[in-house]
Amino acid sequence: MHASRTFARACALVLGLACAGSRSSMAAADAPTDAYPDVAAAYWVELDGRPLWAGRADARLPMASLAKLMAVLVAVEQGDLDAWVEVSAGAAAETGTRIGLRRGEHVTRRDLLLAAMVRSANDACRALADDVGAAVDAGDPAGAFVARMNARAAELGLSDTHYANPCGHDDPAQHTSARDLAVLSRAVLAEPVLADAAQRREIRIATARGRILSARSTNALLTDLPGARGLKTGTTPAAGRCLVAIVERDGHRVLAVLLHAPERWWDSVGLVELAFETVAASIR
Repeated sequence: MHASRTFARACALVLGLACAGSRSSMAAADAPTDAYPDVAAAYWVELDGRPLWAGRADARLPMASLAKLMAVLVAVEQGDLDAWVEVSAGAAAETGTRIGLRRGEHVTRRDLLLAAMVRSANDACRALADDVGAAVDAGDPAGAFVARMNARAAELGLSDTHYANPCGHDDPAQHTSARDLAVLSRAVLAEPVLADAAQRREIRIATARGRILSARSTNALLTDLPGARGLKTGTTPAAGRCLVAIVERDGHRVLAVLLHAPERWWDSVGLVELAFETVAASIR
């Protein structure tokens, strides 16, 4: 995605919805309004923790790799990020986006977190899940890890979220909502190691034997959108294109969640710019 095309499309969205944006920003002080129903199957936009706009925010939808937000949160809360993890057979066999781990290699939890967050690597996420879950149930480590993901979701009050696997593969039993993802994203951002990982444009990690693996972020906004701080992308056939975007400028933070958003890059930029416009409008 090129910056000039991104901002041209964003400007078109801002201009096209200017009147609606003006009306919705006035109503946002009381409750989020569905000002932009065409941007996604479900969405949520907030400014400094205050909801601005939302559409079908409690609809239960597939989440793709946004599931990794809970996976990395559970792994970080487990602690000991410098511990070495042996890559399991299940992790090495993971499909979809990968960083290229091999069975039997050893990688630190910290580097697996980076690969899962930055590259959205399924092999890294599964390796984390198998490692952390093995302490609970060596016979079914991935299942034990998913159970912990669901328990953590309950603790956070994510009533429309349920996990069936840690990576985000399509599964009828795996779903979330835009509102729940906003809550989860705040919890993720409260962990410094995850907030830092979300901002990385590229990573280089090393196995215990010194094999170097490099990867670039799947989040194009980090390159093209001023103030972008992450957070996570996801795409599967059932979930479509999904995104949680965090942008900070002049002491203000916009959080935007889009589920099944065909034009997630362009429309997320437009929504972010409209959200920051409400700040400018409030001081005029």
